[in-house]
Amino acid sequence: GGGFGRAPGEPRIPVPGHGTGLSCRPPGMARQGSGAMLASGGLGFPPQNLARVVVWEWLNEHGRWRPYSAAVCHHIENVLKEDARGSVVLGQVDVQLAPYVIDLQSMHQFRQDTGTMRPVRRNFYDPSSAPGKGIVWEWENDNSSWTPYDMDICITIQNAYEKQHPWLDLSSLGFCYLIYFSSMSQMNRQTQRKRRLRRRMDLAYPLTMGSIPKSQSWPVGASTGTPCSCPQCLLVNSTRAASNAILASQRRKLYPGAVRQSSTFAGAALWPAGTGTAAVAGGTAKGEGLRVPGGAFAPNQNVPGGVPLPGLNNLNQPGTQRAAGLGARATVPPGVPALPVKNLNGTGPVHPALAGMTGILMCAAGLPVCLTRAPKPILHPPPVSKSDIKPVPGVNGICRKTKKKHLKKSKTPEDVVRRYIQKVKNPPDEDCTICMERLVTSSGYEGVLSHRGIKPELVGKLGKCGHMYHLLCLLAMYNNGNKDGSLQCPTCKAIYGEKTGTQPPGKMEFHLIPHSLPGYTDSKTIRIVYDIPTGIQGPEHPNPGKKFTARGFPRHCYLPDNEKGRKVLKLLIVAWDRRLIFTIGTSNTTGESDTVVWNEIHHKTEFGSNLTGHGYPDPNYLDNVLAELLAQGVSEATLKD
Repeated sequence: GGGFGRAPGEPRIPVPGHGTGLSCRPPGMARQGSGAMLASGGLGFPPQNLARVVVWEWLNEHGRWRPYSAAVCHHIENVLKEDARGSVVLGQVDVQLAPYVIDLQSMHQFRQDTGTMRPVRRNFYDPSSAPGKGIVWEWENDNSSWTPYDMDICITIQNAYEKQHPWLDLSSLGFCYLIYFSSMSQMNRQTQRKRRLRRRMDLAYPLTMGSIPKSQSWPVGASTGTPCSCPQCLLVNSTRAASNAILASQRRKLYPGAVRQSSTFAGAALWPAGTGTAAVAGGTAKGEGLRVPGGAFAPNQNVPGGVPLPGLNNLNQPGTQRAAGLGARATVPPGVPALPVKNLNGTGPVHPALAGMTGILMCAAGLPVCLTRAPKPILHPPPVSKSDIKPVPGVNGICRKTKKKHLKKSKTPEDVVRRYIQKVKNPPDEDCTICMERLVTSSGYEGVLSHRGIKPELVGKLGKCGHMYHLLCLLAMYNNGNKDGSLQCPTCKAIYGEKTGTQPPGKMEFHLIPHSLPGYTDSKTIRIVYDIPTGIQGPEHPNPGKKFTARGFPRHCYLPDNEKGRKVLKLLIVAWDRRLIFTIGTSNTTGESDTVVWNEIHHKTEFGSNLTGHGYPDPNYLDNVLAELLAQGVSEATLKD
């Protein structure tokens, strides 16, 4: 099924790209209507005298830009006109976004209850595209609520809809999904799972012309109109006032004659390596920190070392560029009180929300901010000599190789479908969840597929789970899959036959090393090493004949050497032999398409820590991965066979 996003800053989002995509498109279905790609961390602006629709977007943990709603974008634009360096309280326009604040100065979204910070950007699209017309395309998620597509996908779907295409292939955008307009559904080509989609009318996104509003400095009382009295604004404004008061008094004492306007992340003084200090009243403390410069010098004054200071607000520069290149060091001016701004990762005594809000407001006030450096994950064990590497007890061999897929001369698709179903003479008046037509009517694939002996009105019931579908729909689903002689029920995921995947050729090694994982101090460790080289995609892959990449190989994974850990290893070996561990798709991390990616069976790649969520201790991991293997048809019964 998969999906494309969730409310800003929320954890774990099912993202498409795991699996294969179709290699063909309807005529004329080139990618259209995508917006100008703007660097994160700065306000973009359209060409002069050219009207454009403005869509504000936030960056999720999978590297995808997710659009805010049209109402939220209007609210942000209104605040932007008043104060290009202010903050936007999203809860004022959408109660579901109550914890979120956007800081226009640093171009980041901040979640007050967790301290999570995410980049935001201001993107532009053609006024005749979907956002300009107020058209939103959404897919139904697992909670039976509706999630909007990414904006470029929304625009592409709308273009195809307007041209009356019967279906749309999203593989050109790097996703393994088909859109069927007749049934208003989205289908994952690998799993054949279908989700409903809908098109609805909403508020059109704001229209703009020309450059960004003139930026303002951020002194106390700079905003115009009646101040908002909601708790979030009171917090922001009171803290802002305190920050500016501290800033004013300190600068009068220490920097007489300095210009009041500040340059966030663009100042001159860099704290020495190893210190974690920030100039704000409240004592002195130190901690390991990143050297992030703050604005202590007048604008346009050269930074020591010959690096010129960027403009006042840096509204059109990415945050990474603003901080990069300032390699000069200077000592903290004597007499400046300091307070560490840290714990954004929640590891210290200060609540991350307080630390994050402090960081944002100090940035906005032009104060130097030094965020703590996140601890580095321990990915690998200490060096192990060859003599200490042993075979895993109870597991045959130390290596498995897979070669190119040899297609078996198996039964025809019709024979495979008939093998697993029983014909239903009087089907109930329910939806076929593949074509979304009623079972008592003909299949939605009538006229698209025609097979001898299978009439479009025939209905079958799967033997084990009892779910019913049109036979023609099951046939279409099978033909869109791996054609390996197996079927998977799109409703309950029950597998009929032996499911195989599309993993490219490679090698899997496994052995015992004399080190313990966190949480398993009494056990040695099973190390698995996967190695897959780059190659050419086969007929079962998204783009047959095209080269695929294999990043990050060899990949090292770890299991505890206990009874359950050895059971998981044996089942992973079966999954490897069935080509289920990896597939070719789009990377969630980098967004790269046509690359080797994990295939829904999670592995632990962090040996001595759990900073990324892919390490130990994790008391539920072994049970979770057994459930994931079972969902792929790999169970303990497989080992007995």
